[in-house]
Amino acid sequence: MFEGQPKGLFALALANTGERFGYYTMLAIFVLFLRANFDLSASTAGNIYAAFLALVYFLPFIGGILADKFGYGKMVTIGIIGMFIGYVLLALPLGNGAAAWVSMVAGLLVISTGTGLFKGNLQVMVGNLYDDPAYASKRDSAFSIFYMAINIGALFAPTAAVEVMEYAQKTWGVSVNDSYHFAFGVACVSLIVSMLIYYGFRGTFRHVEGSTKEVKASDAKTAHVEELSREETYQRIVALCLVFAVVIFFWMAFHQNGLTLTYFADEFTAKSSSGLESMMFNVLNLFAVILIVYGLFQLFQSKTGKAKLISGVVVLLSVLFLIYRYTALEGSIPVDAPIFQQFNPFFVVALTPFSMLLFSSLARKGKEPSAPRKIGLGMLVAALGYVVMIVASIGLLSPNAQEAAGDAATFVSPNWLVSTYLVLTFAELLLSPMGISFVSKVAPPKYKGMMMGGWFVATAIGNYLTSVASWLWGDMPLWVVWGTLMMLCLLAALFIFSVMKRLEKVA
Repeated sequence: MFEGQPKGLFALALANTGERFGYYTMLAIFVLFLRANFDLSASTAGNIYAAFLALVYFLPFIGGILADKFGYGKMVTIGIIGMFIGYVLLALPLGNGAAAWVSMVAGLLVISTGTGLFKGNLQVMVGNLYDDPAYASKRDSAFSIFYMAINIGALFAPTAAVEVMEYAQKTWGVSVNDSYHFAFGVACVSLIVSMLIYYGFRGTFRHVEGSTKEVKASDAKTAHVEELSREETYQRIVALCLVFAVVIFFWMAFHQNGLTLTYFADEFTAKSSSGLESMMFNVLNLFAVILIVYGLFQLFQSKTGKAKLISGVVVLLSVLFLIYRYTALEGSIPVDAPIFQQFNPFFVVALTPFSMLLFSSLARKGKEPSAPRKIGLGMLVAALGYVVMIVASIGLLSPNAQEAAGDAATFVSPNWLVSTYLVLTFAELLLSPMGISFVSKVAPPKYKGMMMGGWFVATAIGNYLTSVASWLWGDMPLWVVWGTLMMLCLLAALFIFSVMKRLEKVA
């Protein structure tokens, strides 16, 4: 899985892990902060959330154009400094007046601009590592590793947000509203760590930091640039635009994790858990499961006795840790709404080795689906995720009726949301890393930054459309909210399968 990859991949992946940890710490509590601190309605908070995400994923398009001209490394550096400043603005405890509002809006604008310069260009640099023919065959697996690293950062983010807020409330006696700012401060620290990693290991990827022109002029041993005809360039751009049209609806459905799925966790899901079920709400237990998964893979794949021994010890210690944690359980534990956002990154990290094993096995047999076909299958699986939510919502009141019910309100098991995140993660593994890999492979060389930016523009549109579901959150029955998302995923799947031949022609 990790063998034969260039060292630059791991440096860039770890730098992204630090940045994503900060971003998802902020995102885990963002809509709850908006509603609590500024007393906003669900739809208004949803509109702000959607607009911010849209900017976060639209601005990489501009960042890509700038990087094609001025260099990817320069844009990444400016971007990470900008994000740090933005998180500082969010961390300022200014209350809920005009100054707080201005600081919040300014922070969001600076964060989204910085992300626009950082996120897409870092991924282009990863792709450029595999323009070297020596590494070309490992491109898909590299993006799976890179994507896994993103989610390691996201895995610990919700717990960090919740724990820091609780610590600030208990230790310093701050209010709940003020404690949100301490969680935003965690993001500031994570950006410093990310910057240290990036510059500490810069020598492993410096050769792919330049602009498109510089890459073309570099040593052919480290960069192979393919010359395309005008017709082939046009065909590739059209194919990418067709894929972009589909992923709009995936991100619209997927990024409900920070919006309506968080509302569902806050308003309809049981507030406590006990027994074996409660263990999944502790991130250390989840991390132990991840160690077991990777330890077992290394145990069977390692070629030396020493490596097998180390893997076996890691697995044994992790199992003993979980047994100890189970025997130490006492009573029930509180379940906070933001904590559910740890399950998607957990499933991504834990399932990535199985995904890579499955597709490598299919590839050896000549049966691996193409990247566009994986994207289509991902849309079908995403639709299934909202079928789970429809079933979970049977017999529940509408959100407004639930709020009015008081002590008569009905709550469901947290297992429903966890199951939904599991299904949506299967969809994500089929669609997102493969989609990014597809863009880096198919994009015409002189438009790489722009086309990777195009992927983010599609993601931006999808993220802005997340607000549609929040507009339905109120008097509408819950099945209408989830059913709308399910149907959009199905229609997107139907569309991509209808143009599959055209996509596979350039894949």
